[in-house]
Amino acid sequence: MKRLMAATLTFLIAGSATADAARPEPRPPLQIEVMSSRGTLAVPPPEAAVPSSVRPVLRLDEAIRARRDRAAVRRLAEPRIDVAGHVRLSDRPALRPDGGPEELVLAMGGRPRANRGGGICGRGSIQGQSIAPIRDGGGCGIADPVRVTQVSGVALVDPVRMDCVTAQTLDDWVRSGLLPTVGRTGGGAVALQTASGYACRARNNQAGGKISEHAKGRAIDISAIVLANGDRFSVQDDWGRGRGGRILQALHRAACGPFGTVLGPDSDRFHRDHFHFDTARYRSGAYCR
Repeated sequence: MKRLMAATLTFLIAGSATADAARPEPRPPLQIEVMSSRGTLAVPPPEAAVPSSVRPVLRLDEAIRARRDRAAVRRLAEPRIDVAGHVRLSDRPALRPDGGPEELVLAMGGRPRANRGGGICGRGSIQGQSIAPIRDGGGCGIADPVRVTQVSGVALVDPVRMDCVTAQTLDDWVRSGLLPTVGRTGGGAVALQTASGYACRARNNQAGGKISEHAKGRAIDISAIVLANGDRFSVQDDWGRGRGGRILQALHRAACGPFGTVLGPDSDRFHRDHFHFDTARYRSGAYCR
């Protein structure tokens, strides 16, 4: 019995010693050797020199995925070039078509409203304001009228009342006809001298005649194009004369199609001093004289 107890005690002591020997010793504190007059001294480093933590390292697959994503973003930002070498626009979301929501509102009997761009009739390029319905009787009036002061950056010297279809057609003509045709002549076109918009009257102001498109808010008369330098192309004074006459004739042609009726000095004696544009539609096509 005594021998068994002695052997057990000896085993426990040996196991304890072995465990102590296997346990790793703690890492000595970081020291910095400093030379001084008293020899080399070991001092602890300043706190700023000891990193507070170790930044985690991305796993290999995460690093590869991050590089791939960055490359994809760069490709999307680059302009696209077609086979002919022309630079195309990058993949940006397309804007809503002009007039889409507004046309729905008008079809439901609503009033024209200003859009986010500050314009009317569904376009930021048409400036002005919505006004109260015009009901003059006798076939005259506009259900949803607007008073237009500017289209595509070109002012109307005298604001004109019309419907939205006519305002949009005028905007189209200014943008695709007037501005490129005048170009930089005289600094470019800045205003239209208007002769008439909405007016409750018969055609050509002739008593007993058919009601005019002016009486429905579908027409506008233009007597001159005002340039940035103060000059103007007058229908009455410049038609058929020099550069101004050629520009006016080109503008007359550009209006034929967008507008249903286009009349000028060569049409009759009632239009010697202005263009008449209206949005009437005919089965035979636009009527242009």
